[in-house]
Amino acid sequence: MSDPTRPISPRIIAITNQKGGVGKTTSAINLSAALVEQGLRVLLVDLDPQGNASTGLGVEAEDREFSTYELLLEDGDLAQVIHDTNIANLSIVPATVDLSSADIDLASNEKRSFLLHDALRQPAMDQFGWDYILIDCPPSLNLLTVNALVAAHAVLIPLQSEFFALEGLSQLMLSIREVRQSANPGLRIEGVVLTMYDKRNNLSLQVEQDARDNLGELVFETKIPRNVRVSEAPSYAQPVLQYDSTSRGAEAYRSLARELLSRHLRFAAQ
Repeated sequence: MSDPTRPISPRIIAITNQKGGVGKTTSAINLSAALVEQGLRVLLVDLDPQGNASTGLGVEAEDREFSTYELLLEDGDLAQVIHDTNIANLSIVPATVDLSSADIDLASNEKRSFLLHDALRQPAMDQFGWDYILIDCPPSLNLLTVNALVAAHAVLIPLQSEFFALEGLSQLMLSIREVRQSANPGLRIEGVVLTMYDKRNNLSLQVEQDARDNLGELVFETKIPRNVRVSEAPSYAQPVLQYDSTSRGAEAYRSLARELLSRHLRFAAQ
């Protein structure tokens, strides 16, 4: 039974697509920063062994002694695994290459699919007052991604505006359905966001049309443009909203954050 004296829990969103190079980590970083601009407190959980979200927010490899591996498998102290960033109200649980062996380490654990769920809902999390927890998933449908789907309230899917973009979605949708049936019946699809979009390119326009024809209202109105400032920002360990606040990429992620919040208000009212 839930404890009525505990604060309202944060909304947990898994950002995932098993196809690499679709703007997943870029979207995790910049959507987090955009939500913070809206006055919210955000925790980004880096669940990708490549650790690009951690690097992109300025957490150097030598500073990741405690990471998502410890959070998942060693009951790590939250004060040690949660790192502040140079953006107020945005924190991160960084990733290291240790996560590469997590599938093997998780396999023998009888609660292997629920470890992240339990870690993010422990009473000690209440002290931080997060409004949102975003999970940057690895580019594969492995046990780490299953952990994210079991832990999350919803899934946000970045979809690259390129040929064959929709083909990879069927397996992800199947995995979401399996998790709904077995472990997380409340899991919903937050939406699909088109990334690397170029309105001058007929292919981008065709991918958008195909996505809207097949997925309808699941596709966000906001599209993330192909923008050099978005690509440059990670090398300066900054979200594009900080690196070039007036760029088209920064404005797009602000728009995505506003649309996301608007969807939540409509969903809560239903």
